[in-house]
Amino acid sequence: MKNLLKIIAQKILGTNQNNLLDLCIVGLGNPGDKYNHSRHNAGYDYLDLICNQLNVESKQSKKIDGLLGETIYKDLQIGFVKPNEFINNSGKTLNLIKKYKVKELNNILVIHDDMDLEPGEVKLKIGGGHSGHGGLKDIINKAGDDFIRLRFGIGHPPVKEETNAWVVKKPTPSEKKGLNDAFIKANESLEQLLSKEWLIAMNDLHTK
Repeated sequence: MKNLLKIIAQKILGTNQNNLLDLCIVGLGNPGDKYNHSRHNAGYDYLDLICNQLNVESKQSKKIDGLLGETIYKDLQIGFVKPNEFINNSGKTLNLIKKYKVKELNNILVIHDDMDLEPGEVKLKIGGGHSGHGGLKDIINKAGDDFIRLRFGIGHPPVKEETNAWVVKKPTPSEKKGLNDAFIKANESLEQLLSKEWLIAMNDLHTK
């Protein structure tokens, strides 16, 4: 009811005329059934989980070239985005979000898989490099690096040369359990993540 009243007030008073978001959460992944629930799609999967919990419905947005859903949480206008492009071209959508939907890049939280973490691990990071992640590399090249990252561990392939084929495959049962455990850990800090309380969320996630 409170959210509905706020939306009505915005319509009447003309506030938020530019429809800017206080926070935009972007889940990285590859589109298409072929890649559903693959290791590289951890970002897509956790974004879906959040949207289901908050009853957020997403629709195609030509403006940002991705699926976009929005809700109000504790007076914050929050968007949830899944880019239409393949993960290594994620920078296109991030650049459009930066241009049309947020004031600053640090109002974007990117959810992605991370080979430097093991399945079951989840970490929060503010800014930084790409560490070899193709999606992050493209985002940094096209939009900048001053965004927040929620990193879900997927571990390394047995052979480094198999990385490209390995990340687009589904995790093993034990890896899948680890990812689900990491999603549960992240959910325990979801209130802080949605409220942009980054340092509190970081402390909670890194001490669990």
